[in-house]
Amino acid sequence: MFLEEVGIDYSIIPVDISAGDQFKPDFLAIAPNNRMPAIVDHAPTDGGAAISVFESGAILLYLAEKTGRFVPTDVRGRKSVLEWLFWQVGGLGPMAGQNHHFVQYAPERIPYAMERYVKETNRLYGVLNTRLGKSANVAGEDYSIADMAVYPWIVPHQRQQQDLDTFPNLKRWFEAVAARPATIAAYAKGEPFTKRPTVTEEGKKILFGQTAR
Repeated sequence: MFLEEVGIDYSIIPVDISAGDQFKPDFLAIAPNNRMPAIVDHAPTDGGAAISVFESGAILLYLAEKTGRFVPTDVRGRKSVLEWLFWQVGGLGPMAGQNHHFVQYAPERIPYAMERYVKETNRLYGVLNTRLGKSANVAGEDYSIADMAVYPWIVPHQRQQQDLDTFPNLKRWFEAVAARPATIAAYAKGEPFTKRPTVTEEGKKILFGQTAR
């Protein structure tokens, strides 16, 4: 979404995590936590060697600082964007991720875990709805990397068992972001990479059975 907003050329490199591609040495050199996303900037501002960046929040902040776009320079505006960026990284993402796991992927249905994360996702939607009742976008009036961080986690709201009609401010914002040309273009370019085979039981072992060893 960011790259489409600023018009930087990029290539998408798929990583098949159900086949264990995330453990290959060339990927670990870029993303030592064996997770996506990760990027390689072949034209860093210092003119030196290519720079790799992993973790979505770090990537968005890196790109914002590289281009001077979508993060304010004033202390209060920047503070607000970073707060909501970290809110997504530390709250919405992990909690919605656990929602996805226990509701969609867990080998056994555990009612307590399912209810725990569906409710926590609902609470976070409520926080976001309240915030969006006070400003046009997540971190303030201007669209920012905070919006780009949050939006993809709201896209699967039905899978998360959340009804956007009960969050009118969130729904208004969600529809506005979805209608942005850059959002449409980004999802169109990513769509071919979503057509993957159903994750096998062996794939689940790779995805969900990892240890330090």
